[in-house]
Amino acid sequence: MEWKNLYRGMIMGAVDVIPGISGGTIALLLGIYERLIEAINGFFSKNWKKQLGFLVPLGVGMVTAIFLLASLIEWLFINYPTPTLFFFLGLILGVLPYLLYKANAKNTFGIKHIFFMIAGIILIVAIGFLSTGDGEIITNITPSTYLLLFVAGFIGSSAMIIPGISGSFMMLVLGVYPTVIAAISNFQFDIIIVTGLGIAIGFVIMSRVIGYCLKNYFSLTFAATIGLVLGSVFVIFPGIPGSAGLIVLSIVTFLAGLLTAYILGRIEYK
Repeated sequence: MEWKNLYRGMIMGAVDVIPGISGGTIALLLGIYERLIEAINGFFSKNWKKQLGFLVPLGVGMVTAIFLLASLIEWLFINYPTPTLFFFLGLILGVLPYLLYKANAKNTFGIKHIFFMIAGIILIVAIGFLSTGDGEIITNITPSTYLLLFVAGFIGSSAMIIPGISGSFMMLVLGVYPTVIAAISNFQFDIIIVTGLGIAIGFVIMSRVIGYCLKNYFSLTFAATIGLVLGSVFVIFPGIPGSAGLIVLSIVTFLAGLLTAYILGRIEYK
C-alpha cells in the first residue's frame, strides 16, 4: 500500500468540496495525476489488483477529508471567504511552473499549443458565467431527483478529474451542490449512494479519455491543461479586498498558498 497517498487523498478530498477548486489540479501539484489516470484505467483491467495499493489509500484519504473537513472549509468560507480564496489562488498558481516544466513548454510549445491554452481559458471562464448562485437544498426527493443527482455526479466527477474544472462548481451550476453537501453532513445515504455511483462511472469514462489524450497528444493535452488552470484563476478570483486589513490578510494567505505549493513540490519532486 502506498500510504503516502493518505495525505494526498485528504488534500484532494478537501478541495473537491470547494466550488471553483479542482482536485485534478491538486493531483498535478502532488505529482500523481498521470499515475492516478493510469491506476483508474488499470483497475478495470486484468491487472486490477496491482492498482489497489495506489487507489485504496488515496480513496480513504479523500472520503475522510470530505466528511471531516467539509465543515471546517465551510466555516472558513463563511467567515473568511476572500483570504481563503486567495490561499487557493496561490496554491493553483504554484502548480503552473511544474506544468510548464512537465510539458517542456520552452522547447515544444508552438502556435497550436497557445491556441489550446487560450481555448482552455475561455472554456473555464464561460463555465464560470453559468453559475446561478448556491441554490436551495432539495427536500422533496423523487425518482427524477435521483436521476438529476446521478447525472450531476457523473458530470461533476468528469470535471473533477480534469485539472482546472471544479466538480463541485459543476454541481453548483446544476443546482444540486447544497443538496449533496447537506446529505454528506447529515448522512443521507440514499443521496450519497446515487450521487456516488454517478461520480464513480464518470471517473472511469473520463480517465480513459484523458489517458488516451496523454498517450497520443501529450504536449497538447498539457497545453490545454495549463489553459484550464489559468482559467480557474479568473473564475475564483474574489476581487480586490475592501479594507486594508483584509488586503494584508489576503496577501499573507496568497503567499501561504504559494509556499504550500512550493513545499509540496519539494516533497513530491525532490
